[in-house]
Amino acid sequence: MEKIIDIIEAIAHEKSITKENALEAFKEALINTAKRLTSKESTFEVNIDLDTRDYSVSKIITVVADDDDRLEEFHDSFMSLTEAQDYDNDIELGDELRTEFILEEYGRTAAANLFRELEYHVQRRIEQDLFEKHRALVGTVMMGTVNRIDADDNTYVEIGELKGILSQRNRIKGEKFKRGDSIKALLRFVSIDPEFGLFLELTRTAPKFLEKLMEKEVPEIEDNLVEIISTARIPGDRAKIALKTEQLNIDPIGAAVGVRGVRINAVSQELAGENIDCIEYSTIPELFVTRSLSPAITQNIKIEGKKAIVNITSDQKAKAIGKSGINIRLASMLTGFTIELNEVEGITTRSNDSSNNDSKESLKTTDTTALADLFK
Repeated sequence: MEKIIDIIEAIAHEKSITKENALEAFKEALINTAKRLTSKESTFEVNIDLDTRDYSVSKIITVVADDDDRLEEFHDSFMSLTEAQDYDNDIELGDELRTEFILEEYGRTAAANLFRELEYHVQRRIEQDLFEKHRALVGTVMMGTVNRIDADDNTYVEIGELKGILSQRNRIKGEKFKRGDSIKALLRFVSIDPEFGLFLELTRTAPKFLEKLMEKEVPEIEDNLVEIISTARIPGDRAKIALKTEQLNIDPIGAAVGVRGVRINAVSQELAGENIDCIEYSTIPELFVTRSLSPAITQNIKIEGKKAIVNITSDQKAKAIGKSGINIRLASMLTGFTIELNEVEGITTRSNDSSNNDSKESLKTTDTTALADLFK
């Protein structure tokens, strides 16, 4: 006859849980079954012998002082010293009296209870293994298939043997999904809910989601040749990402954008057309704030604690603020500084400056009279 331990190991293999977890579930099932058949206050211990492939259940009664309060409340688990010494004069305080509990003597009732308990505890072990497995994946991008969308516009996604929930607030504004769609989302956290059971909360609005997409699309980021320092997003509208590299032969902005923008466009397309500005990070706060306010051109910046006071001309102020204040908000989130704009007199014209510079360069490169004497 097949030993019950062999059956437990077979269950472990079938349910994809460890043998140790399956045996622990079996122990808990035996103890709970024994308590159901006797009393909840009873104390039991299970011993499993892997050599003989068998088990035994013992009921434990602890010897306590005659005036111990536990004698009344937990009379099935404790015995007074006086009563114990009626059986054996050598018994002392703290000794444990063990009697074998034979489950088979309780017939079909015991078998039915054990089956239910074992089924319950094995399922809990399965959920615990899945919980630990997916908790290690928090912060990574998951791919799944949309299963249904409820009345509250929550999107339910099948990811392997689990279900993910992409709530409306974690979805990019304007996105619509239908059943059967394949979607990518960031695993925000793993939770066990009384109603839903074990489920994964997903998000497409977190800055980390943008970082992970960039990492997948840009080999230099994945290989740690280019580092993402910080990210700021207003999901579905615009984002800024600060990059740096220690490699002299790598341009972090060029690597992130790709040839003709192919890399950054692939990420933008995944984010429902979100505009992404790539900015080169600087350890100099004034320079970092200046770059973060691009395309606006600043005059000078003064750092006071966590505040950056930016002097800017009137023609650049609107660019610095951006539509509905989006540019300055993203710059503030990206740099960690509260940015205050101080309008100064003057007009900044990049085009005029560049044309003047170009003309000067042209004169420098075409006027060769200074070299004439060398060839006489």
